[in-house]
Amino acid sequence: MVRTPLTPEERARGERLGALLRTARGDRSMTAVAAAAGISAETLRKIETGRAPTPAFFTITALAGALGLSADRLAAECADPEPHALSA
Repeated sequence: MVRTPLTPEERARGERLGALLRTARGDRSMTAVAAAAGISAETLRKIETGRAPTPAFFTITALAGALGLSADRLAAECADPEPHALSA
């Protein structure tokens, strides 16, 4: 199975997600947050650094729960900051 290359927008969204998660983690260790979310520290590292810009939905919800973030906040803060107009 060949994976479709990510668009620049998808990569940017992944970087915004990683930055948000790093900020929310604060001074907590990566290992502690990953364990609380039920994922590996390496997976969290990849997400935070943008190397895994499209993590699975359940991974994101587990991280949000471990960090006390709502799904609405994650979606709002990771959305494209400059939405493109729809063509008619």
